[in-house]
Amino acid sequence: MTMAYINRIGTALPPHDVHDAFLRFITPGLPEGKPRNVFERMAQRSGIEHRYSVLAQEGMVEAGATSQGFYRRGAYPGTAARMRVYEEYAPALAEQAVKALDLQGQEQNITHLIVASCTGFVAPGLDQLLAHRLGLRPDLQRVLIGFMGCSAAVPALRIAQATVLADPTARVLVVNLELCTLHLQETDNIETALSFMLFADGCTAALVTADPHGLALGDFRTALIPGTADHITWHIGDQGFIMHLSSRVPAKITEALRGNTDFFLRGEGTQVIDLWAVHGGGRTVLDAVQSGLSLGEHALAPSRAVLAARGNMSSATIMFVLAGMLQTAQPGQRGLAMAFGPGMAAETFRFTVN
Repeated sequence: MTMAYINRIGTALPPHDVHDAFLRFITPGLPEGKPRNVFERMAQRSGIEHRYSVLAQEGMVEAGATSQGFYRRGAYPGTAARMRVYEEYAPALAEQAVKALDLQGQEQNITHLIVASCTGFVAPGLDQLLAHRLGLRPDLQRVLIGFMGCSAAVPALRIAQATVLADPTARVLVVNLELCTLHLQETDNIETALSFMLFADGCTAALVTADPHGLALGDFRTALIPGTADHITWHIGDQGFIMHLSSRVPAKITEALRGNTDFFLRGEGTQVIDLWAVHGGGRTVLDAVQSGLSLGEHALAPSRAVLAARGNMSSATIMFVLAGMLQTAQPGQRGLAMAFGPGMAAETFRFTVN
């Protein structure tokens, strides 16, 4: 019986670690006293130590500074300027991730390209721009997944699996590219500032084929969590894309997992799962999953490590977790991957290390 496997995953980060620069920039814009103290305390408890951006630290500057920055108090860039930066940097970062995949000169063997990205738009799309940079074949079949947010990697892999099951000779390249730091908004709202504190830029490239090595992709399941349509939203504004991330998200995740454990675990207990690849949407999101499924203290350590070292890179984050597991997991181990996106949608799949 044909199965689809993630054979390899390549990862790429931009060169600029901006986490501390962001905190120095955003904090003075918050109300003094209790609100600012709360923000600083939550920042320390975020579980994030580093976040990377295509923008240098100097991209964030105070109003009145002599240097030019992408973000200046009172003069944040419009959507067009942000999309120009996306068009400039996204293809190169995606190419870097594919190079890390090490296709060993077999680029012409790639039959399908699936690109997931919700942080930028350009036409010809990132799929075509990347195919041109890599010299992929002219009859390449392409799919572009947009605006599905942090959960987009899972449907991208689901399409890759379906492609391989339909044609066992297919060699599918799956790219997740997000430049989240292009969408910072000027705000004095603590909840909004805390959501900005999570996000970072990053990219992954995965090779999915019928070759029996890597992570064997099992069944995919999707669930919409009732009453949460306004909890995670993503709209296009005059100054970039406007993200809303409700503080109620973690509680809803815990509630959904506790109430639908059999659905998410396929009627089996957590003891049959050796590896938990959970999208690190934030420390509280990981805490919510751990609580909702009654997982052990260290079950989500791989996800917490990615969050600490790279932040929330939207759709690319869960792929960074899986990339680490490809390096350390043992044959025969079983895993469950899970990510949450606008809707709220819970996207999951099972996998086995081969």
